[in-house]
Amino acid sequence: MNQFLIADDHPLFRAALKGALQNQFDTLTVFEADTFEATLATLAKQDELDLLLLDLHMPGSGDLYGLIRIREDFPSLPVVVVSGSEDLTVISKVMGYGAMGFIPKSSSPQDITMAIDTVLAGDNWLPDNIKDKVANIEHEDKALAQQVASLTPQQFKVLQYLHEGLLNKQIAFELHISEATVKAHITAIFRKLGVYNRTQAVLIASKLQLEPIDTQA
Repeated sequence: MNQFLIADDHPLFRAALKGALQNQFDTLTVFEADTFEATLATLAKQDELDLLLLDLHMPGSGDLYGLIRIREDFPSLPVVVVSGSEDLTVISKVMGYGAMGFIPKSSSPQDITMAIDTVLAGDNWLPDNIKDKVANIEHEDKALAQQVASLTPQQFKVLQYLHEGLLNKQIAFELHISEATVKAHITAIFRKLGVYNRTQAVLIASKLQLEPIDTQA
């Protein structure tokens, strides 16, 4: 019996994908999550999952951070990104940061089944029309992924707010924590990322953004 987790914040898409999968796989258990935090909780609880089908833009995932964090915490779990974007730069980054497949949300049920079968067999999968166009990710970005993976989800939230230009007191208000705690998080972020000021941290955060962001992703 296969066990999959669909992590996507759009309930209609989760229902449609779940239905398509259940029609294609005879014995299948499907778990669902609609936020990054819920995804991590399910992954921690369900230790016999065969596959994670991951949306890039769930609440809390911070684009690439969600994928990087999951690959770090659950390295043996195959991850396939399912997204409304078909931008080659996005796909290149996703594959470079450890996804084993990239399925556009416009894919047919047959292509989705082929992708999953390929990944479960241990191989990477991309649609035929883009597989030869996806660039290899640079070594520098792989090193960046290792640094980012060391951040806790709370620290990454602080980094996101730094990227948005918020002051310490504004970050404290948004996260319902004290300014002292924000300062402690920022100190830890600088240390883990190997930077010395906010500008350098913001530059790293910018590299984790996925553009363009499709509103249906």
